[in-house]
Amino acid sequence: MKLRLMTYNVHRCVGTDRKLDVERVAEVIAAENADVVALQELDVRRARTRGVDQAHRLAELLKMRSHFHPAMTVEEELYGDAILTALPEKKVKADGLPLYPRIPGLEPRGAIWITVDVGGTPVQIINTHLGLVPQEQKRQAAALLGEQWMAHEDWKAPGILLGDFNASPYSATYRLLRTVLRDAQGRSASWTRTPTATFPSSFPFMRIDHVFLTKGLETVAVRSPYGSLARAASDHLPLVVDLEISPAGDPAGSATGDHPSGGAARA
Repeated sequence: MKLRLMTYNVHRCVGTDRKLDVERVAEVIAAENADVVALQELDVRRARTRGVDQAHRLAELLKMRSHFHPAMTVEEELYGDAILTALPEKKVKADGLPLYPRIPGLEPRGAIWITVDVGGTPVQIINTHLGLVPQEQKRQAAALLGEQWMAHEDWKAPGILLGDFNASPYSATYRLLRTVLRDAQGRSASWTRTPTATFPSSFPFMRIDHVFLTKGLETVAVRSPYGSLARAASDHLPLVVDLEISPAGDPAGSATGDHPSGGAARA
């Protein structure tokens, strides 16, 4: 079974040309025909983006359903992340992630977890957007690997963690996640291509948008559209990953074997 994913930081649907254009973002997404779309930096009812519910509007344009989590709330105005899909799905959890208390005023961060049915196989998917401060990122990544998220009994392979991690493959945050999960762009017996960068959209050289996988998933293709529309629509390019799903029942867990807490990774 195949599954096509996209992770895309849409920058409030404000492009590199400073134009607010939700429809343009929808056009970039639609061109890739992804089954599941993980979006970061969405505005909902915010004055700065004309009060549009961007999660709902994008889902409407793409003929998908959306689950939105507001990482930040200012009275009636919301800002956060969403997962869009037309596959059978249900929301499992949406919640905030730890802040770094030594630095006051950091932007709140969160994650959203859904289960999608792919040809009878339930696939767990978590979308997140981590902070900018390395110590903050590590706390948030550790929380995602912990008992409230991927060490929870409901997290079973195949599972996917994706989003904007603000962390390169050389960071401690990335290395922490790699103790349990495999980078979809990491080299393996079946995947040997050079990884694709997505930031900044005008001249992408940084890998901070990632797709991490449990066992039971194999990378088939990776791409990032680099046409004029995608370069203008946001300061990030979308990252699109095609996966092959193994039969249900394969164990979840680590590419290296151990959970960072010291116990075995949960199946």
